[in-house]
Amino acid sequence: MNSELKTELFINGEWVKGAGQLPVMNPSTNQMIAAIATADQEQCDAAVTAAFTAFPSWSKSAPRFRSEILRRAFEIMTAEADEIARLISMENGKTFSDARGEVIYAAEFFRWFAEEAVRTPGDFRHAPSGDKRILVTHQAIGVSLLITPWNFPAAMATRKLGPALAAGCTVILKAASETPLTALWIVDILHRAGVPAGVVNFVMPQKTGAMISRMMHDPRVRNLSFTGSTEVGRILLKESADLILRTSLELGGNAPFVVLADANIEEAVKGAMIAKMRNGGAACTAANRFIVAESVAEEFTAKLIASMADLKMADGLSEGAQLGASVSGKERDKIAELVSASVLAGAELHLGGAVPVGDGAFYPATVLTVKGDNPILSQEIFGPVAPIVTFTDDAQGIALANATEYGLIAYVYSEDLKRALRVAEAIEAGMVAINRGVISDPAAPFGGVKQSGLGREGGFAGIHEFLETKYIGVEI
Repeated sequence: MNSELKTELFINGEWVKGAGQLPVMNPSTNQMIAAIATADQEQCDAAVTAAFTAFPSWSKSAPRFRSEILRRAFEIMTAEADEIARLISMENGKTFSDARGEVIYAAEFFRWFAEEAVRTPGDFRHAPSGDKRILVTHQAIGVSLLITPWNFPAAMATRKLGPALAAGCTVILKAASETPLTALWIVDILHRAGVPAGVVNFVMPQKTGAMISRMMHDPRVRNLSFTGSTEVGRILLKESADLILRTSLELGGNAPFVVLADANIEEAVKGAMIAKMRNGGAACTAANRFIVAESVAEEFTAKLIASMADLKMADGLSEGAQLGASVSGKERDKIAELVSASVLAGAELHLGGAVPVGDGAFYPATVLTVKGDNPILSQEIFGPVAPIVTFTDDAQGIALANATEYGLIAYVYSEDLKRALRVAEAIEAGMVAINRGVISDPAAPFGGVKQSGLGREGGFAGIHEFLETKYIGVEI
C-alpha cells in the first residue's frame, strides 16, 4: 500500500489509541494484515459526546459547505481507487476486479449526496381553510449510529455516511470486525476532505453488543442505520423501541432469479453469472434461488454449469482471479454446511460442492438442482452456490419466488416486457431487475419489504432517513 494504514480509533477529529487491539486477517492467506484499536466504554461515550457537541454547528452549516466536502471526498476516493481496492481484496477476500468495482460504486454515494445536500425540498402553500400558510421544512435528525457489514466494506459505509453528512447529521461509524481497515480509510478520506472535528467518529467496541446497546440507549443518539443479518436486525429493532430511536434496517435477502419460458437463455445465463457471482455470492442482492421454467431448465442448467466451471478461483489479488475467498473460514464453513444439508435432503450436485485442500477460506462455484421443499431454498447462502428449482407456469414460479420471509430483490428474465412486468409486480420485493443481473445505483432507492428491512438508502429517499419533517403553521 502506498498510503499508511489507519488502525486507530477516530474521535473528535483525532486518531486515538484504543484500549485493546483486534487482528485483521487476510482470508486468502490466513495471514494477519494489521491490528486495529478497540474501544472501551469511555471511548464509545467520548465518540457520542463528540458527535453531540459537533451537531449544532454542523446541522446549521450551509448545504453548499457540506456538499463541497462530500464532493472532495468523492474526488479523493476516486483517485485512490486502486489502493482501496487492494485493501478490500486483502481483508475481505474478494477479487480485485470486484473490489475496484465496489470502490467506484461507493464513491458515487459521496457524489450523489453532495448533489442532494443542496436539493432537499420543502413546501409552502395556502391552507385549504384559508386561515394560514403551511410551511414544511426538514431538519437533521441528530447523532446517528451507523453499523456496516463485511461484504461491501466501502459501499456500505459511504451509502450511510453520504446521506447522513448531507442532511447535517453527525455520526459514529462502527464497521464489521472482519473488514475495518477499509472503513478507516474512508474516515480518513473525509478527514482530509475537511469534515470538522466531531462530525465523523469511528469506534470498534471491545464488547460489541453491550456497547452498541449502550449507545442506542444514550438519549443523545437519535438515529440508527444498520446493514446486516435479519437476526441481528430484529435484536436492534427491539432495542430501538426503548427510546423510540429512528431506525433504518437493510437486512437479509433470498433473491429469486426467475427465468420464464420465453427468456433468452444466453442472456439469462450472463445475467445469472453477474447476479450470483458478483462479490463471490456474498451479497444480500445475490441471486439465491434460480426458479426456471421446466421447458428451458435443461438448457439453462447446462449453460450455467459451463459458465460456473470456467471461473478461476484464486487469491483475489492474483492475476486472472474470478472467484476469491470467503471473508473467513467460519463463513466458508457455513456455505459448505448448507450444501451438505441440501444434498442430504435430495439435491443433485452438478458442480463443486467440496472444500478445497490448502490454505485460505475458499469454496468453489457450485450448482445444484433441487425440489421445491429443499432446505437450501429458505437460507441466505452468501456464497458461490446456485440451487435450481423448476416450475410449470408463471403462477407457480411467482409462488416459489414469494415463498420466503425475505423481500429485498428479485430478477426476472423474459422476452415479453408486459409479461415480465406482470411477474415483477406480483413478486414481493422492494426491488426487481428485469433482464439485468445488477440494478444497484446510488441514484435509486435501495431497500426491501417483509423481513428484509425498513427504509431506503440511495436515491431521493436516502437523505430523508436522516431528516425529520417539521410543519410550521403561519398566521396570515
